[in-house]
Amino acid sequence: MKTHARVVVIGGGVVGCSVLYHLTKFGWSDVLLLERSELTSGSTWHAAGGFHTINGDTNMAALQGYTIRLYKELEEITGMSCGLHHVGGVTIADTQERMDMLKAERAKHRHMGLDTEILSPEEIAKIAPATNVDGILGGLYDPLDGHLDPSGTTHAYARAAKMGGAEIETHCMVKETNQLPDGTWEVVTDKGTVIAEHIVNAGGLWAREVGEMAGVYLPLHPMEHQYIVTDDIPLIYEADKEHPHVMDPAGESYLRQEGRGLCIGFYEQPCRPWAVDGTPWKFGHELLPDDFDKIEDSIEFAYKRFPALAEVGVKSVIHGPFTFAPDGNPLVGPVPGKKNYWSACGVMAGFSQGGGVGLTLAQWMIEGEPERDVFAMDVARFGKWITPGYTLPKVIENYQNRFSVVYPNEELPAARPMNTTPMYDIQKELGAVFGQQNGLEVANYFAEGDEPRYETPSFRRSNAFDATAREVKAVREAVGINEVQNFGKYDVKGPNARAWLNKIMAGRVPKIGRLSLTPMLAHSGRLIGDFTMSCLAEDHFQLTASYGAQDFHTRWFEQHEQDGVTVENISDRRTGFQIAGPNARKVLEAVTRADVSAEAFKFLDVKQITIGMSSCIVQRVSYTGDLGYEIYTDAMNQRALWNTLWIEGQKHGMKPFGMRAMMSLRLDKFFGSWLSEFSPDYTAGETGLDRFISFKKPDDFIGRAAAEKEKAEGSARTLVAYEVEAKDCDVHAYEPVWINGEVQGFCTSGGYSHYAQKSIAMALIPAEQAREGNEAEIEILGHMRKARQIVTPLFDADGARMRG
Repeated sequence: MKTHARVVVIGGGVVGCSVLYHLTKFGWSDVLLLERSELTSGSTWHAAGGFHTINGDTNMAALQGYTIRLYKELEEITGMSCGLHHVGGVTIADTQERMDMLKAERAKHRHMGLDTEILSPEEIAKIAPATNVDGILGGLYDPLDGHLDPSGTTHAYARAAKMGGAEIETHCMVKETNQLPDGTWEVVTDKGTVIAEHIVNAGGLWAREVGEMAGVYLPLHPMEHQYIVTDDIPLIYEADKEHPHVMDPAGESYLRQEGRGLCIGFYEQPCRPWAVDGTPWKFGHELLPDDFDKIEDSIEFAYKRFPALAEVGVKSVIHGPFTFAPDGNPLVGPVPGKKNYWSACGVMAGFSQGGGVGLTLAQWMIEGEPERDVFAMDVARFGKWITPGYTLPKVIENYQNRFSVVYPNEELPAARPMNTTPMYDIQKELGAVFGQQNGLEVANYFAEGDEPRYETPSFRRSNAFDATAREVKAVREAVGINEVQNFGKYDVKGPNARAWLNKIMAGRVPKIGRLSLTPMLAHSGRLIGDFTMSCLAEDHFQLTASYGAQDFHTRWFEQHEQDGVTVENISDRRTGFQIAGPNARKVLEAVTRADVSAEAFKFLDVKQITIGMSSCIVQRVSYTGDLGYEIYTDAMNQRALWNTLWIEGQKHGMKPFGMRAMMSLRLDKFFGSWLSEFSPDYTAGETGLDRFISFKKPDDFIGRAAAEKEKAEGSARTLVAYEVEAKDCDVHAYEPVWINGEVQGFCTSGGYSHYAQKSIAMALIPAEQAREGNEAEIEILGHMRKARQIVTPLFDADGARMRG
C-alpha cells in the first residue's frame, strides 16, 4: 500500500467510489480509497437500488438528474453493466393536499427541464396495472425513475476511478486519523500509515466512528429499513413491458418490479433506530432479523393498494440499516474547523444522489467551490449546537415523514425546543407560535384570544393570516418589536480588520459610526453572503447576516484568515430587538439620554448608547423598510432591555411581531432574503446586490474580476417583482414564470403584502423581459395566475420615512 496520497477516501460504498471517480475525472489521480472489508459493504450491498429525480430542493433534484444520466457514461467508460432499468415512476395522491404537493412539484420541474406530468387515475391504472386506483385523485409521473444493480454500479465507479489512476485498498481498516502540524493528515491503518493532504469521510454506517477519530461529530444516525420481494406474479411476468415504480405516500411505501414479481419497501411509523451507541466494526454483509411486526399495518394497507401482493408468497426479506441526517439530506463538504477534512456521509438515497455528491465534492476540492448552491446538503448547515440527543429524534421524525406531504409553512415538532433565548417564556405568554431556525426557537407570529397556538400546515394561506395582518398593521401604523436573535453576528477586531474586510467583502467598509450593506462573493462572483457591516471603532466591526449560515460563513472566514485580525462568532452572546414603525423614534427617545433625533442619528448610523440599564449597540436600519432601529445587547441584559422598551412602547401602540410579518413587510420594499433571492446560485448583478459593490475601492476583493466582467457584459437574467392575481394561495418558491406562452423564469420567493393587500412574487427572468407593466403568468398549484411586473415599492417608495 502507498504511504503518501493527495486524497484518502475512507469507505468503499457507492458514495466513496463515486467521490474517487470524480476526483480522477477532474484531474487528481494521486488518490487512494481505503475499505475495511469489500467494496459495497455496509448499506450499499443491500440497497433496493431505486433512483429518481424528484426532490423538494431544485438543486438536489438537478444533482439527482446528473447521477442518473451518469450511469450510461460509466457503462461506456468501463464496459461494465450498471443493470439499468429506466421504467419510469408515478407518485400517487389520495388527498387534495397530496395532489397540491404534486402540482407544486410539477410546476417546479418546468423551469428545471424535467419532463414530468400529472396523470389521471385512469392513466395510472393503465401504466401501473398492479395499482388499485380507488380513491386516487391522480399522480405525478417521472419517466427517469428506475432501478439498477447496486453492486455492479459501485464496481463500475471503482473501475472508472482506477482507469483514471486511483488506487483502492480493501481489507484495510482505518484505526486513527491525526492532523499533523503542517495541516496534512496521518491515516493509520492495520496495513500501515498513509500521509494525505486531504481526507474524505465516506464511512456510511461508520461515518460517526470515523469522524470521532478526528474529533468531528457528524449528525447522522442509522435506521432499520425493510423491503420484501414476492414470488412470481402472473400480472407482472405476463406483461409486455416492465412495471413502473409506484410511490404510495398514504401507504408509506415504494413498489417496483423485481424479476417476475414485485419488490415493496416501507417507511413505517413504528420505525426503529439502529446501533444507537455506535455501529459495530464487525458488521458488514449481514442483515438484521426479519421483523414483520413493525410493518404489519403497512403490509395490510399495501394489500389494498396493490391487490396482487396478497395473492403470492414472499420470496425474500431484506432488512438492513442505512443512515439519515436530521433533515434527510446528505452531509457533504469541508468540515468547519478542520482543514482539509471533507464529509461525504448521510447519503441515504445513494443511487439517486451518489453521483451528484461525488461531482460536488470533487469540484469543491479541486476548483474551490461547487458549480451550484448545495447548502441543502452542506455539512455546515448544522452548527456546533447539534448533539446526538437532538439528532436521534429528528432522524426518527424524518424517517416517519419520508413520504409525507411537505408544506412550505410546516414546523416539525421533534427535538424542540432545543435552543431558546431569555425571551422564550415572555413571548410564549404573549401568544407566540414558534418556528425553528438552526436549532433556535423563533417567534413566527403571536396569536391572541382564542386563536390557535398552532399554524396549520398548508399550501394555501394558513390560519396565521389574520394574526400576521394584525402585526403588519401595528408596524406600519404605530410601532412593532421583534427579536433579532436570529441574525448571525460576528465581532471583527484587530489592526488589520479594515484591510481584511476590504478583501473579503465586496462593498465599501464604513467609517466609524456608520454601517453599510455588502455582498460577500466567491471567487466565481456568486453570492455567499449578504451582510450588514458596522464600524464601532477603527479596528472594531460588527457583521450581521443569516443565523442559519453561521458555520457556512465561519468556514469561509477561517479559510481566509489573516494575521492581525480576529473573527469571533457572537451570535448567541449578543442579542436584542428591532423596533420599527412611525413611532419607533418616540420610543427610543424616551428610554435613552442619548441624542437620537433625526439630525443626530441618521439612516445607516450606528451608536453605542445606554437604553434603560442596558449598554447597547443601536443601528439605524430595519429590514421592515420602515423607520426603525436594530438594538443589540449582551444576552444577560436582554430581559431588562425588553422591559424598558415594552413598558414605554405601550404608550405608543407597540405590538410584538414575528417572522411571518417580517416576510410580508420586506415584500413591500422588494427586499431579498438569504437562500431565496440571494444564494450561491446567483450573482450580485442578477439580484441587484451589485449596487452595494464598491468598484471604486482599490482593494482586490474576492470575486472582483468576475463581478467587473458581469458589470461590463451585463447579466443575462435579473430579479424583478410581480403583482399576482392570486386567490387563496401565494407564491412560495420555484413556481415557473410564463412569458409569451413559454417558461422563461422562476420565482425565488413571494407571499402576501398585508400592507398593500396584494399577492407579490419575486422572480428571476431574462433581463430583456424586465420592464414595468410587463405581463406574465405564474403557475401556482396547477393554475395559471396573471402577473404584472412592478418596479415602484408598495410602501415608502421614495424612502422618506425609512431615511427621515
